[in-house]
Amino acid sequence: MKTLKSIILIAVIGLFAFSNNAYAQCESYSSKTQNIVDLAGSSDDLSTLVAAVKAGDLVKTLQGDGPFTVFAPTNAAFEALPKGTLESLLKPENKDKLVQILTYHVVAGKVKSTDLQDGMMAETVQGKKIKIKISGSKVNINEASVATADLMASNGVVHVIDKVILPPEK
Repeated sequence: MKTLKSIILIAVIGLFAFSNNAYAQCESYSSKTQNIVDLAGSSDDLSTLVAAVKAGDLVKTLQGDGPFTVFAPTNAAFEALPKGTLESLLKPENKDKLVQILTYHVVAGKVKSTDLQDGMMAETVQGKKIKIKISGSKVNINEASVATADLMASNGVVHVIDKVILPPEK
C-alpha cells in the first residue's frame, strides 16, 4: 500500500509540474511530425507569436519545407514592448514592418543549440544579422535570452526567447 501511495504521489507531482510549466506543452509536442507553426501553436505561451505570424501572412512559409530556425518570443516578451506597439504592428497597414520584425527572428537552416558558438553572427531571413553570445549555460540572441532550446519540428527547430529582438535601423 505504501508503494502504491508513493507511485500516486509521484504521478500527481509530475502532472502538476507538467501543467505548470509554460514550455512543457511545447516540449511535449516537439516532434518530427509537427511543423514550426503547429509546434508554436501547441504552447499557450507562444500564442501571441502565432497571432503575429498569421497577421503577417507567414503561416504557409513557416509550414513549408524549410528547414528554418525560429527564435520564438514568448507572450511576455511581446507584452514587454512599449505600450501600443504590438497592437499597432498587428494592423494591416503595418504588415510590412511586422514581417520585417518576424523574419528577423528566423534563420534559414536547422541550427540546434549545439551548433551555436560564442560571438557567432547569423544572417536572418530578414537580411540583417543576429549575434550569439554564450556565457556558461546561458545563451543570448542579441539582447534576448534563450529560455528553452531545441524544440524540434518537421521543418526545423524552435528556440524560445524572452524578448522580441528588433532589426537594427538602417
